[in-house]
Amino acid sequence: MTVTTPVTTLSADEARRIALRAQGLLGAPDRRGGVRGVLRHLGAVQLDTISVLARSHELIPYARLGAVGRPAVEEAYWGSGASFEYWSHAACILPVEEWPLFAFRRRGYRGRGHLWGHQVTPETYRHVLDKLRAEGPLTSTELGGAKKTAEWWDWSDTKIAVERALAFGDVVCAERRSWKRVYALAEQAVPTDLFEQDPSDEECLRTLVAQAGAALGVATRADLLDYHRLRAEQLDAVVEASGLVPVEVAGWGPAGAAAAAWADPAALAAPPRGRHRTTLLSPFDSLIWDRGRTERIFGMAHRLEAYTPKDRRVHGYFAMPLLTGGRLVGRVDPAREGRTLVARQVSLDSPRHLEALAAALREAAAWVGCDAVRVEALNDEGLRPALTRLLDA
Repeated sequence: MTVTTPVTTLSADEARRIALRAQGLLGAPDRRGGVRGVLRHLGAVQLDTISVLARSHELIPYARLGAVGRPAVEEAYWGSGASFEYWSHAACILPVEEWPLFAFRRRGYRGRGHLWGHQVTPETYRHVLDKLRAEGPLTSTELGGAKKTAEWWDWSDTKIAVERALAFGDVVCAERRSWKRVYALAEQAVPTDLFEQDPSDEECLRTLVAQAGAALGVATRADLLDYHRLRAEQLDAVVEASGLVPVEVAGWGPAGAAAAAWADPAALAAPPRGRHRTTLLSPFDSLIWDRGRTERIFGMAHRLEAYTPKDRRVHGYFAMPLLTGGRLVGRVDPAREGRTLVARQVSLDSPRHLEALAAALREAAAWVGCDAVRVEALNDEGLRPALTRLLDA
C-alpha cells in the first residue's frame, strides 16, 4: 500500500518570514563570517555597472551587516581569491567553492562553440591564453583588446577571445581593477582541489538547486529556476533529489489560492524569529531581483526604471525599496552631491514608517561618507516637517 505523506501548508506570512531569514534579513546578522559569509550563504551576488549610493554588489552585504567598510567589501570579493565572476542569475560574484558546480554551464558553452554569435579564430584564442600564461593576470586593455566602443557587439577579436575563454572555463575573473575585469588562467587562479573536480551535470544541478532553495527558504518552481537561471528540464531532473521538501503556500496561487512550492528543510525546522533589518535594498538584491516573487511575497510591484525615459519614471532612476519590519514600505531614489546624500524622490506607503525611513537614510548617508541628507521630492509633502526633524535629530 502506498503511503502519502501530508504536504506542509504555510501561510503567506510564514513564507515571507522564512524568506527573510533565509536571505539574512531577519535575526541577528552573522558578523563573524562578514562579507564572505554573506556571499557564501547567498551563493551569488549580482553585479551591475550603475553606481548611485554605491554599486549594487556593495549594497548586498550592507543591507545585511550594516555599515561594513566599503574597502572591506572590495577586499572580501576580489582581494584573496575567495570568489570569481560567472554567469549565474546574471553576471554575478560567486564563492570560489562553487567553481566545480558551474562545470555544467561551462560544458554547455563549449558545446555551442561560440559566445553570443561572436566568432574568433583559434589563433587569437591561443594567443590570449599564451599571453596570460607568460605574463599573469591582465585586463582586456593589457591584453591588447579593449572594446572599440562601449557596445558589447563591437568587441575586438581579443576581447571576444578572452570572454569566450571565461565562458569555457579556461580563464577566470577573480579580481577587478578600477572596475575592469582582470583575467587569469583558471588553472593558476582556482585552487587546485577545486579546479580538478569534474562533477557531472546532474551533480552540479542538484547541488545548485539545493543551494538556491536554502538561499530562498521557500520557493516556487519558477523561483528556483530563476535563482541560477536554469532551464525547466534541468530543474525538473534534480529537484526531487535535491533535499528540498514539497510544501504549499496559502495565497501564492492565482486569486489567493495555495501554490505548490519547495522549502529548505532547515527553514521549516524552527519558526524564524529575531530582529528585522531596516535598510534600503538594491533593485538587484537577491531578496527582490525576481519581480514576480517580490510582488507575491511583499505585494510590491517594483521595477528598475534606469532605462525608462525620464518623463515616464514613477519612482526614479534607481529606486531602492525600503525594508522595515519585514515588509517593503516605500522607495527612495538616491544620489550623492559631495558630502550630501540626496533623496531625489521618496515614496512612502504610510506615515507610520517615517521613523524607519529617516533611520535608513541616516545610516546610508554615514556609510557612504555623507554628513547631511536632503530630500527633494516626497510623495506626501505634509510629512516633510516631521521627516526633517527626524533627520536632524
